[in-house]
Amino acid sequence: MASITFKSFVGLNTYSTEKHRHHSIMTPSKYLVPNQLHYRRLNVVAAKSSPTITGRSLRVAVVGGGPAGGAAAETLAKGGIETFLIERKMENAKPCGGSIPLCMVKEFDLPLDIIDRRVTQLKIISPSNTAVTIGKTLKPHEYIGMVRREVLDAYLRDRAVASGATIINGLFTKMDKPEDENAAYVLHYITYNGKVGSAGESMCIEVDAVIGADGANSSVAKSIDAGDYECLLGIQESIKLPENKMQYYQNLAEMYVGSDVSPDFYGWVYPKSDHVDVGTGTLRNKPDIENFQVATRNRVGDKILGGEIIRVEAHPMPQHPRPRRVVERVALVGDAAGYIMKGSGEGIYFAAKSGRMCAEAIVEGSENGRKMVTEGDLSSYLEKWDKTYGPTFKKMGVVDKVFYRSNLGKETVVALFGHEHAQKMILDSYLYKKEATVNHLEGLQLVVHTIGSLVNVNRLNKETTKI
Repeated sequence: MASITFKSFVGLNTYSTEKHRHHSIMTPSKYLVPNQLHYRRLNVVAAKSSPTITGRSLRVAVVGGGPAGGAAAETLAKGGIETFLIERKMENAKPCGGSIPLCMVKEFDLPLDIIDRRVTQLKIISPSNTAVTIGKTLKPHEYIGMVRREVLDAYLRDRAVASGATIINGLFTKMDKPEDENAAYVLHYITYNGKVGSAGESMCIEVDAVIGADGANSSVAKSIDAGDYECLLGIQESIKLPENKMQYYQNLAEMYVGSDVSPDFYGWVYPKSDHVDVGTGTLRNKPDIENFQVATRNRVGDKILGGEIIRVEAHPMPQHPRPRRVVERVALVGDAAGYIMKGSGEGIYFAAKSGRMCAEAIVEGSENGRKMVTEGDLSSYLEKWDKTYGPTFKKMGVVDKVFYRSNLGKETVVALFGHEHAQKMILDSYLYKKEATVNHLEGLQLVVHTIGSLVNVNRLNKETTKI
């Protein structure tokens, strides 16, 4: 989706978009230390009836260079697969809140210096401007990481290159499907040199399998008729603040809920290195997205007054998995597959995790690139994914319907967040991506708190209506 440009706003200074400087895509970045440049190959043993490949290794193309694509390409290359990663514009960054859970830092071996902010306080502001701060249950070493996508994505791509993947700087245009069972897929793309008005050269490559990691508007998904899904529209402004105002967001992020900022999502202020990202999203009232963004900025108020808008972007956010995520030897991961958590909008961790899981299934099914893979091999990734994360996605769908569709529900959930047991469950579930556990007493207290919050908010709502 093309970037959206607003008219000038009171208190904000607008100037033209500045491009970030990036390191070379073919040279490992400064964040890669020597012991990260060499990896132990993934060794697997699998009984297979697929034909053995002679004279070469299995060839896989990964379309899309975000967290899903970077993680997939690295895993494939480490596993002995001849890997190609196709990405059009390396300097582009998807508009994204940029929050990552603590478990991702360790699980994906991320260097701490690519994390701009370590958020230890998350302030949630209700429709009536009641504020609750989450974070008092965090341990000293725990935090929510805030990253810039242009930094994180480039790091993961560099690490894939260091593992042996080949990056193709080009725009994927179409895919010719094989006529025979084990024949090659032909991927067509146009080379990209970054020059405006400069037409690239049409090229193609042959591969044995394809991973579509090319986002919500996935061309790979269209190529396999993967089906449509509902998308929430998100909009975000990157606002550079004076140093004294950035200090307020040193370790703090904010979420604003209410029908003014979104009828079915929330507004956010997420801090980065020298700016904050301010945004909102909506599923049902997309034509009003600009008005919701103005309302979000008004709710934030003086805290961003005098800031400079350095970038304004909009993007779709899938709300459920696509009907088909694996077709023959083509699989979808990340946003292309629909892996964004309803209610929270979280997607970075799930993108990287799905990319890695899909690649691991290919490595295992091909016996480190020695055999052809089948639809069954790729489907094993789906079975594992749905078993591991499916229940959580379904639960969040219920939470979204109960709490995010009215101001009463939003007041209730903010009131609930004020209780320590609820905070601990929410943060533990987010930080470590596993079901939070509570004892019977804590569970009973949480139920009582929930009912109490509903009753109190309903009473206040009736009193307000009478006035």
